[in-house]
Amino acid sequence: MHLSQHEWDYVHTDFATHTAAPGPSGLAETPADWLAQHRAAPNGHLLDISGNAMLQTITSGRPIHLMHTTRALDVIRATGELYGAAGCLVGALYCAPLTETAPGLRPHNLGSYLLDTKKERATLVFEIAPEQGAPAKGLDYLRLGGIHLRTYQMHRHFLTGPEDERLRQEAVRRVRAAAGFLDCLLAEAHGLGAMSQRAFFGYLAEAVEQCPFLGYLYFEVLTEYLLLHSAAPATKAYAEAGEMNNHLYKDLAFSAVATMGRLFDLALFNPDHAQLTELIGRIDPSLTRGATAYARLRLPHLFACAALGPDRDVTTATFREMADDFDALATAAPHLAGQLIFREMRKLPRYPALYAVFEQAKASEAYGYWNREQIAAPFNAVLPKGEIGLNLAFPHATLTAWVAEQGDDGLLHPTEQLSLVPVPRLMDLRGTALGLAAFPAPNPLLPATA
Repeated sequence: MHLSQHEWDYVHTDFATHTAAPGPSGLAETPADWLAQHRAAPNGHLLDISGNAMLQTITSGRPIHLMHTTRALDVIRATGELYGAAGCLVGALYCAPLTETAPGLRPHNLGSYLLDTKKERATLVFEIAPEQGAPAKGLDYLRLGGIHLRTYQMHRHFLTGPEDERLRQEAVRRVRAAAGFLDCLLAEAHGLGAMSQRAFFGYLAEAVEQCPFLGYLYFEVLTEYLLLHSAAPATKAYAEAGEMNNHLYKDLAFSAVATMGRLFDLALFNPDHAQLTELIGRIDPSLTRGATAYARLRLPHLFACAALGPDRDVTTATFREMADDFDALATAAPHLAGQLIFREMRKLPRYPALYAVFEQAKASEAYGYWNREQIAAPFNAVLPKGEIGLNLAFPHATLTAWVAEQGDDGLLHPTEQLSLVPVPRLMDLRGTALGLAAFPAPNPLLPATA
């Protein structure tokens, strides 16, 4: 098996197998232990194909219907092409599921959320008719650190010397600044933690500023708890339809970070204990105490897995010793090194040019992996909550596209069929949300998607 195949296998979760990705040795609770807890949670049945409508559709071999919102309908019409954008789905076109009904296409609750909050955008509808059912495999972007690191190492000569040195020094500086708390997380993951809950979240809030990847882990841990444990009426109604309640984590993100509406950036997600208690209390007061207790236990475990990878040992790793130079960090904690390099590169002034090298390399590998695995519609598998994409390189399905309008009944109704060609290439960064926020440069010819 090629190295890249093994790496892409690792970052994908197959919900048909009921197995967890391997973690480092020395953990107090294994990934399998946590998976068992998740499956036993009130909404744990949504982790099974039998209980999750999106997973059922993907694996059935029947046509898959997806919706996508865009600001660039005129450009898409003019070019007749669809491009991808990097993000939690690496290079897929970000969509939400639709369910075919006699009166029209019913949006998943993620789709309804997008339609309600992005009214200035046009809506496209896709029908993917695959030759066969796909595995219930989705991509967990929290495990991409090893791929980020390898891509950097393979393509670092596209960087100038000063750019490369800046990335390496900044990654080491961040680890050095947060090393004390990062080592505490490893100790907690090993079962030796003695920090109070209030102190833990206080140190965590400070550490996110030095190690932004912690913000992503922190957010996903809370999302996990809310979606698996909520008993709110809306959550129960969505669960009956085989859907996880996406409104919960959307409310969490936008309430925690004032600038989320401009750019969805989880590196800024760092509520302390008091702020977290208030946030959860606003979303679902019945989950306040449980959410903080859960995050206190779950975050150290998830950090150890995401930072070290499956072939390291939490009992021997120490970030104080790793913080001497980048090569030492990359050897001892390759997955964290990759996550740090990936996020630091996005701050380089030349990133719009480098994006086409580093991010396209990952996207092309992902397309190849999905094609080998017969995956026409990859999804975000931190949880199978509805974030799904269009594999723009998939050769084993027919694709039909329409412009659609939402009726008074809330359903989507196709109004205009489009002749489109999916192109397995990322669009120019400046047509994406990140590019528009960080590198504004008007260009009406960009084939924007997201």
